[in-house]
Amino acid sequence: MKSPAQLFSDFKTVMYKKYGENPGQMLVHTGVLGWILSSLAQVTAVVFNDKISPEQKTFLIPQEAADAFVNIVSFYVITSSFKNLASKLVSTGKLTTKPIKEFLTKQGVTSSEHIGKLGFNIENMANFQDIKGEYKAFKNGVDVVASTAGSILSCNIVTPVLRNEYASKQQKKAIAKMHGTDTHELKSPRGISMDTYIKLSSAKYSSGSLKI
Repeated sequence: MKSPAQLFSDFKTVMYKKYGENPGQMLVHTGVLGWILSSLAQVTAVVFNDKISPEQKTFLIPQEAADAFVNIVSFYVITSSFKNLASKLVSTGKLTTKPIKEFLTKQGVTSSEHIGKLGFNIENMANFQDIKGEYKAFKNGVDVVASTAGSILSCNIVTPVLRNEYASKQQKKAIAKMHGTDTHELKSPRGISMDTYIKLSSAKYSSGSLKI
């Protein structure tokens, strides 16, 4: 049986082989893992909260699960898309550095024939080893920046908008179910907005620490 030190060493070796030359991909995967663990914690909190009635849990748990799905998918799709686009720009020579541009010129690669074309990949060139060090360092840096930008856009703009839109619809359904009315018939009392009504109803029918 391997010792903890050996297991940790094996783990580092596996991580290096998988992400050593692809740090941008590591950021995407660790971000998704963080969302998954956070979502599991939230669902678990609902399941084991004694202050929430079984009736409330029947719709709170599916709602939390669906909310987690929105968070995870939107984060992965946006962040990985940013990263993949940046990688493609670098591999096709559309986004480059002076040494890489000089290498391409020396190899007879022209912008009209190759640069920016989907079928062109610098890594597949015969003399790629001559520029590999410069190319890999630049590509990894671009991947990290693109992944970071994608995660910021996802976590701070896109994901909250999608989550709030979904939560608003689910709150209306939940409140309608509690009142025994149809969702389309649900109207706010005169003098307050629907959003205010939803928040007040959520506070009334929730435990106080967790909202519907």
